[in-house]
Amino acid sequence: MPHIVTKFERARPEDVAALAKFGSATIHEAQGRLGAIDPKIKPIDRNMSLCGPAFTVLGAPRDNLMLQLAIHFAQPGDIIVMAAGDHLEAGCFGDVLGNACVAKGIAGVVTDASARDTQHLIELGLPVFTQGISIRGTVKETLGGTGCDIVFGGELIRPGDIIRGDADGLVVVRREDAAEVAEKSQAREDVESDLIEKYKAGRTVIDLCGLEPVLKAKGLTTDL
Repeated sequence: MPHIVTKFERARPEDVAALAKFGSATIHEAQGRLGAIDPKIKPIDRNMSLCGPAFTVLGAPRDNLMLQLAIHFAQPGDIIVMAAGDHLEAGCFGDVLGNACVAKGIAGVVTDASARDTQHLIELGLPVFTQGISIRGTVKETLGGTGCDIVFGGELIRPGDIIRGDADGLVVVRREDAAEVAEKSQAREDVESDLIEKYKAGRTVIDLCGLEPVLKAKGLTTDL
């Protein structure tokens, strides 16, 4: 039976804005190396970046009916995340649906399927993350789900959780953890900024990362 849900709790806008300041890798590390989505799913252009609550979609391979329903029901600022069976042989999303997303204020589209019309999508400026690119089209036949929990790229994604994506990849943050993860991300960036300044001042990685005892325990001396 189809599972169509269009109303659910979303992450707070202030939490989305706070996490948008940090890269996906920083967020992944800050939340204990959790939430990393399969690295095969990348932006169609490395300059693309997105951050927003997930509007989850469960679709079928080579079928974009549920994706079209998601675009109809999604709210401005949502990131549509569609699990479509890890199927790369068809472009389920292209420039026509891309324009529909922009007209609605949708903040991005993420799928484990493929996209097409990628040059037009890049020019449109809509962030699109896919596992591949394919000129083959889709049908509109199979009912699935919207606003439901999905397993996507090896991670459980719930509707309303935050998806952050950039050139390095995608990470999911539980909506109830978002404020804490943003604080931890800032703390991590502060530490890294301090390290960079110390490197510029002449300190070494072995010194600052405390590698001397690790190397000695393995029988390696730095006095080469």
